[in-house]
Amino acid sequence: MPLIPLEEDMNTMTGVFEDYTELGELGDQLRSKDPGARRVALIELANLGDPAAVPLIAGALCDADQGVRLQAARALGEYDGATAAEALAVALVDADADVSAAAAESMAELKDPAAADAIIPLVAHHAPFVRQAALRALKELRRTDCLKPALNALQDADPAVRVQAVGVIGYLKLDEAIPALRAATADADPSVRRAAVSALGYSWSGPVLETVRSCLADKDWLVREMAAETIGKAPLAQAAIPALVTALEDSFWQVRLKATRSLGKVGAHTAVAAIAAGLTHPQANLRKEAAAALGEIGAPEARTHLMLAAEDSDPEVRKNVRWALQQIEVGRGRSAG
Repeated sequence: MPLIPLEEDMNTMTGVFEDYTELGELGDQLRSKDPGARRVALIELANLGDPAAVPLIAGALCDADQGVRLQAARALGEYDGATAAEALAVALVDADADVSAAAAESMAELKDPAAADAIIPLVAHHAPFVRQAALRALKELRRTDCLKPALNALQDADPAVRVQAVGVIGYLKLDEAIPALRAATADADPSVRRAAVSALGYSWSGPVLETVRSCLADKDWLVREMAAETIGKAPLAQAAIPALVTALEDSFWQVRLKATRSLGKVGAHTAVAAIAAGLTHPQANLRKEAAAALGEIGAPEARTHLMLAAEDSDPEVRKNVRWALQQIEVGRGRSAG
């Protein structure tokens, strides 16, 4: 084994002691009588990036000063793992709303699956905000044992909690959860229905496609918009083309836009005329999307419609029209070849 030169060895040892000294000094500063000094120490501990700092930060969550506890909750957002999660679980139930909100934001940054152990019990907490924050954090951790508490949370009285529960289920992408997600598309709250429609995008069995397609008739336009967008991700979306064409007549242009985009993605040749009608809509975003969809489909019969839109007042629309015409010409060239 080669010997390490004394100078190099001393430099290495010096670095170790410097790190220890810095952590120790910041720990001493946390015991200062000045709340401002304690807050500065927490900022430095957050920047340090040393996992050994987590217990020091966690200890500050019991500080009498609200500003110190707030800074501690924020500082924990720079760390990951089970120890940080345990500390954030304490901060999440702090009596001060700002501290608990900061803890929720930091908790949502956790990526280590081991952090779920400290968070799962919070899904049953009496406070809706805590339940919501816990589910939000569990989503990114993607642990399969989070499915059961998330499924239970779909029955929560608070719609914000149910939305986050759908998020956990959607991230797990487990076939066994599909019936629950399909049922959630009929939830009384539109935000839950919208989240459920989006989450179903990971599975495209016939029943799932039918469920999402039925949501194109939802009474809330945001749900209809999400349904129109989600269908465009389905590999077997051809069956939904008639429903998407109907959605092109929706009273909200945002729904029409997503339906137009999905029709382009699925190559709906039978919908060219219906899509082309969007080229004259007052909303430039919809006209731009219509041109793009016609280009994706590449049907020769769209050329006449696109030529009429070539002088559109919006430069982005004109750009998409030119691109669409090029796509049609490329397609014709391939056919001739």
